Amino acid sequence: MINESIRKLIVYGLETGLISKEDEIYATNLILDVLKLDEYEEPAQEVSDVDLESTLAELLDYAFENGIIEDNGVTMRDLFDTRLMNCLMPRPNEVIRRFYELYEKSPSEATDYFYKLSQDSDYIRRYRIAKDIKWKTDTPYGTLDITINLSKPEKDPKAIAAAKTAKQSGYPKCLLCKENEGYAGRMNHPARENHRIIPITIQGKKWGFQYSPYVYYNEHCIVFNGEHTPMKIDREAFCKLFDFIQLFPHYNIGSNADLPIVGGSILSHDHFQGGNYEFPMVRAEYLEKFTLKGYEDVECGIIKWPLSVIRLRCEDSERLIELSDYILKQWRAYTDEEAFIFAETDGEPHNTITPIVRMRGDIYEIDLALRNNITTEECPLGVYHPHNELHHIKKENIGLIEVMGLAVLPARLKDEMNLLTEYLLEKKDVRSNETLAKHGDWVDEVLAKHPDLGKENVNDILREEIGIVFMKVLEDAGVYKMTDEGLAAFRRFIEKL
Repeated sequence: MINESIRKLIVYGLETGLISKEDEIYATNLILDVLKLDEYEEPAQEVSDVDLESTLAELLDYAFENGIIEDNGVTMRDLFDTRLMNCLMPRPNEVIRRFYELYEKSPSEATDYFYKLSQDSDYIRRYRIAKDIKWKTDTPYGTLDITINLSKPEKDPKAIAAAKTAKQSGYPKCLLCKENEGYAGRMNHPARENHRIIPITIQGKKWGFQYSPYVYYNEHCIVFNGEHTPMKIDREAFCKLFDFIQLFPHYNIGSNADLPIVGGSILSHDHFQGGNYEFPMVRAEYLEKFTLKGYEDVECGIIKWPLSVIRLRCEDSERLIELSDYILKQWRAYTDEEAFIFAETDGEPHNTITPIVRMRGDIYEIDLALRNNITTEECPLGVYHPHNELHHIKKENIGLIEVMGLAVLPARLKDEMNLLTEYLLEKKDVRSNETLAKHGDWVDEVLAKHPDLGKENVNDILREEIGIVFMKVLEDAGVYKMTDEGLAAFRRFIEKL
């Protein structure tokens, strides 16, 4: 049985091009070593169209049953199957050489190759990504993209316990550091033996280009500084974004803000996120345009979007860098007490920007989302953060991806919505269930809005209403609301420019 499973993994490597015929014996022997086997007899029966998930499951089961791995939890299995996949992996220099050979033909051919490799290697686990739940919701701002992310595994209890007692390591310093490439991992750090990084030059410095293992959208890439240095939004950050877009004009690229609450989950390492995906924000139209003195050649405007976004367009990227830097500096120092916008309180800065850059034909375009992370006693998580009544759906910070109109909702919602469907159809009291009680007020609103709710439409209604909650989440994150009062305050800032 184990020989058949080993052979299937080898055939998978051949079918995907991870290995060639000349690598076959070598790769087989590497797998034998990982499985602590001394001999191998090739099965007589030929195999083809190998399913990777089931093949790895067979090898993992063998490893657990024979004491090669200590437990059968998802964390240990992920560490071990990454070791197995490494037996099929080309060396980093081979990947880099092939990438740049293709780049000479076109940037998109190079990224197509690298994205396929990152999936074939199981660094991006296709079979987990396929489980993500996705739909679209129409709103006054356009269609928003909603996802319930199921591809990032939750740690099992044994892994959590082991991580608490494990020796703390500072290597790699974080999940983005270049030292992750080839790292075997541990119970509190994922294995990255099947991970590859493409070196690129940004602003004359060494950076890395890779894909996210959880790909929240098509070709979800991460671009990171070769040095472990904190994120900062400034003129240089704008220069870096435009450097990247000139290297890969078929991609978009953006940065999380550089302050807590409105920033990303990793502020300690300078990085951007991009990809080959049309986010809902891209389709947002100008609500009104304006002209700034000295920048008459730049198209400027406020776009119709739940967050407060200034869009700039020009054929000259240097002009956009100059103007973006000017707007950032003005926003950093801007206070409007009437609109409850404070540049700082007690010496703590609050204003920053989430920037996104893209090409539209021959025109460069940058969206500047104005952010503020002030907190109050009533809103300890942030005034411009999802408010309490929305936390039953989304409590986490609103980062770059959500700013652009793609909801990344917690995995718990899958089971909660299934259970909620049962309660609604059987007319049970939602508040009687500990898991569902937090949805009680929202359910009352949904039922009042949809008196026709029934078996045929309950799933569609719940998805639509979750999408509307996400729209409200984005509205909460907007420093200026799309109301007469909010737009008047927005214009006051524009007039100061």
